[in-house]
Amino acid sequence: MQPFNDNLDLLNRVALRYQALCPGVRHGEVPVDAVSTPAVMAVVRSLVDNGFCVNEELLRALTLVPSATLQRLTAIVGDVMGVNLNWAPLVKGWDVPTGESLADHFITFFANLMDEGDAPNGTRLPCGHLIPDHTFPLERYNGCPFCGKPFQLAREVFTGQASRLKELRLMDEDDMRKLLQSLLTSAVPLDATQRESLAALLHIYGLPEKVAIAMKETAMQVVQMLVADGRDDEAASLLATPTDILRYLWFEKTGNFRILEPRTLVRHASRLNQHMWQPADHSEEAADVMRHHLRLKYDRPTCRRFAFWMNALPMKAAEAAEMMNAKRRMWVRVIRALRLPEFAKRRGFEPLAALLDVFYRRDYTTWQGRVDAFRAQHDSSGVLNLLSQRPGLFARALFATMLRFGPSDVMAAFAKVADRLPARLLLSLVNAAEMYFDPREQRLARPLTGGTFSLPAHPLLKDYSEDERRSMVRAIADLYRTSMRRRFSASAVPADAARTRSIFIDPRLFEIPLAVGDRSTTVQDTSCALMGQRFAVEGDAVRLFLQWGKGLHEQPLDMDLSCRIAYEDGHVEECAYYNLKCTGAKHSGDIRWVPEMVGTAEYVELSLPELAAAGARYVTFTCNAYSNGALSPNLVVGWMNSAYPMAVSEKNGVAYDPSCVQHAVRISAGNLSKGLVFGVLEVARREIVWLEMPFTAQTLFQLDSSVVESLLKRLKEKVTIGELLQIKAEAQQLQRIGQPQDDAECYTLEWALDAASVSQLLNL
Repeated sequence: MQPFNDNLDLLNRVALRYQALCPGVRHGEVPVDAVSTPAVMAVVRSLVDNGFCVNEELLRALTLVPSATLQRLTAIVGDVMGVNLNWAPLVKGWDVPTGESLADHFITFFANLMDEGDAPNGTRLPCGHLIPDHTFPLERYNGCPFCGKPFQLAREVFTGQASRLKELRLMDEDDMRKLLQSLLTSAVPLDATQRESLAALLHIYGLPEKVAIAMKETAMQVVQMLVADGRDDEAASLLATPTDILRYLWFEKTGNFRILEPRTLVRHASRLNQHMWQPADHSEEAADVMRHHLRLKYDRPTCRRFAFWMNALPMKAAEAAEMMNAKRRMWVRVIRALRLPEFAKRRGFEPLAALLDVFYRRDYTTWQGRVDAFRAQHDSSGVLNLLSQRPGLFARALFATMLRFGPSDVMAAFAKVADRLPARLLLSLVNAAEMYFDPREQRLARPLTGGTFSLPAHPLLKDYSEDERRSMVRAIADLYRTSMRRRFSASAVPADAARTRSIFIDPRLFEIPLAVGDRSTTVQDTSCALMGQRFAVEGDAVRLFLQWGKGLHEQPLDMDLSCRIAYEDGHVEECAYYNLKCTGAKHSGDIRWVPEMVGTAEYVELSLPELAAAGARYVTFTCNAYSNGALSPNLVVGWMNSAYPMAVSEKNGVAYDPSCVQHAVRISAGNLSKGLVFGVLEVARREIVWLEMPFTAQTLFQLDSSVVESLLKRLKEKVTIGELLQIKAEAQQLQRIGQPQDDAECYTLEWALDAASVSQLLNL
């Protein structure tokens, strides 16, 4: 274990995600009569410039912190908010359009095509392009308007324009350990933000004793830490099946927790690198790079480690071989690469030898094969008996089985095993049922390679009437509620407990869906918003921003920020690199190069009064990778708003103010998508819905707006956090109150944003 203060940077990056700072002071050490010093007030002033304020306890705690640590805290917050990056866009004072047109680009294109080296009627820019006179107003640009290469950078930003500050609280070492414990025991899969936090806390504190890790994906991070520490025996206890071992091998190789066939990743790499301006063989080159990356080659200590794990599996050989059958093609490669047959010949590896013998001779039957055989024979009792043996797989096949064999027998069989399922799996069934059983709705699929696609309705739906389909949806909802009531009743505090039998549920929680099945793949460094959470717009403007290229050398790298405006009459407009100005929206210009190490930026400004007057219904926020490949790691995208006007620099076009940032996300290194829908503005309600929807299109123009509408509808139909708490109140006979009280159970928005809160609610 490393000393607490040596990891101040990591701890505070984690704490900021939970609206806190961790200066190394414990709660019990905070003096009640502390007097602020000039150094403390300087830190507070810096925090205000970045959009934060501090509560009383944190303010008093900062008085105990050395001045060097205070400066370090200031630097950490500034780095997280990106204040030292380049925020200059292509156009200076871009809120006033430059008047550039498509004709300017055509004239410049032909002028450079015919260029013979002299420029009597134009200006030669540092990038080498000739800009003819009377085309682009060059005095308005920070770079080349033709190729999008920036020449002038700006690291200064605006500060203090925000109308609302985010309050930071104090977190100490005990809080961090509790957070680590809650992440490890989470009953739902961790999102990308939580996984980064878990990795940081494991690095600092190690694995707590006697912790029960609930999720297999979480266990993979712990196994990685144990292996790095040389504790292979402890890691073996977390790998109970061959699938666990394959998942860890895959995670170690690719950084992804969920297993994908290598050929799927190769095809995806080829698609990601298809570009309208690139030759066809470019995508094949990308596929070859991915094939090379996925090659398996291990040294002998690694091979021995995996052989030891396979040998120690606590199950029979036939049972293990059956589990390996689903990924047989991958297992054949893995067995060969890890030299497992060689280890199987050694003394002490007899279980491994038996497993390989059964696997290669196929001396086993598969559970799925028996299910398929009964289905082919239309034997409903045989299918239901087998499905009841594996409740998790029964849940995943529930809807299709209801349509094939009728809802009554299937639901009766499923009700017998429903209480053995995790609450999150039951919840996912309720969330999906409404759209699945409606033949007019688009079903959404989100494959592991990124993107969101619509699927046709199940063909058997036409065999049922509207009333029958509605009754199926109600049956699933009723079963869920009944099961959850039983679970909450079983966990209720005895009636004679010394506390008030009352509960406060924040009304905002009835608008936030339980994010089961919609785990975020982006990292939220300054907040932890939940999918579907709504943000009120305080002023008349929303400013989108995109910053990418941090830490990269100068190179061509084209990321695009854009938005689509949908109107009540059905028509749409786009504000993007090909259309810099439209009704209620202005774009800062298309940058296609990143400067050395500090990145570059684009903005889009939305005027709510103009949008409302034009009849705009909603505005979809997107970012895209126009370059080959996926969205750039470390790309940060989000939006700003304030009740006060937000400035745009006429000198360099900078329009970023960290204090005005309402929400922002960072693209993680494992990203596999070309585009991301990161928010939807509902103009009439003046609210922004946080919506993370990856897609595989190169430009906004290729985005299917019907998929966005389907996802919004799906979010609205999901069970909300408030509805689940209402079931808890009814099951435990708690009286709802209108205001939080000290002696009542209080569930606020801040409670819901804590990583452990909803997980504990579902950990039944």
